[in-house]
Amino acid sequence: MMHQRHEVYVQGAAAISAFGVDWRGLGAAVTTNSLALSPARQLADSHGSVIASEVAAIPLAIDVDARACKLMSYPARLNAVALRQVLHDTGWENGRDEIAFYLGVGASGGSVAELTEMLRASIDEQIFSLERFGTAGLAACNPLFAFQLMNNFTLCHGAILHGIGGPNSAFYSRGNGTVAALSEAMHLVASGECERVLAGGADSALHPVTWAQLCREGFVDEGFIPGEGAGLLALSRESDKALAELSQCEFHSTAKLRSGAATLVSDIIQNFKPTVDDLVLLSAWGVPSRERLLQACKVSGVNNVIDVAACLGDALAAAPALAWVAALDLLVAGKAPRVLVLNAGIDGGLGCIVLRSVA
Repeated sequence: MMHQRHEVYVQGAAAISAFGVDWRGLGAAVTTNSLALSPARQLADSHGSVIASEVAAIPLAIDVDARACKLMSYPARLNAVALRQVLHDTGWENGRDEIAFYLGVGASGGSVAELTEMLRASIDEQIFSLERFGTAGLAACNPLFAFQLMNNFTLCHGAILHGIGGPNSAFYSRGNGTVAALSEAMHLVASGECERVLAGGADSALHPVTWAQLCREGFVDEGFIPGEGAGLLALSRESDKALAELSQCEFHSTAKLRSGAATLVSDIIQNFKPTVDDLVLLSAWGVPSRERLLQACKVSGVNNVIDVAACLGDALAAAPALAWVAALDLLVAGKAPRVLVLNAGIDGGLGCIVLRSVA
């Protein structure tokens, strides 16, 4: 039986970023490039001075309590705070057990102190030993440390804390997985399978292990600027009091992008049919991907282009979501009737969404 397709509206949002813990004003901040990058506190001991976009101290009034925080990785904490904010923003206080939740998540970001003790106990004659890891290594850390290491708990901790009990899934992401999470959320609302859905991403590129991997794999040499944060959109089919309409969400594979990146991006822009009043926001991980997107915009005659990563860096799984929230802020502020957001993460894929004003 065919389900009736419904339009999908954005009822609220949340963003935790270097801008702060409020999403309103984020679009203006990235437009004016007013968020200064600075050396990351989290990487100072392990990597020295690394220029980054780092979340400031979270106010105690909205932070998770200390006991719950001990079980969480830092991205899980960011997500839990963002969840609190989006529920407040939407007024979705009742029926939380029916709210769906789809989130892009990154690698585990457990305590470095715990990891160090685990590895130290696993060394046998200066070589890592699986046998020692299975005995002394695992015994060297708190058993609850597993809840920091499992990346799906970036979603689970916040959902449990705030009573979100509807359909849910964590999408491993370096960019495109977060767009897949939004696409799934959009489908649930459009098909009528779910009344209210939350979708977005939470991650940090400032964990020492993550940063070491980014350096080792060459992303840093090509202009990767680390960022972190969490971004969420609240979706429903109700147009009343909606902030915007989510009219398009799609993502393309690495293989498809490599076979014709310029043509693919140009086709997306042409299908968007930009007017002089529309905006295009880019969230690209480094110099090569940013230049490809900018060139495609130039060829397609798009002049109103904003580079989100210049202010917020690349927050991996959170990068697309933060760009979506910035786009929403610009729509609500009346800066454009429509915004196309293009993201290109280190996973090599390409994602795009279109938000349309309902004012």
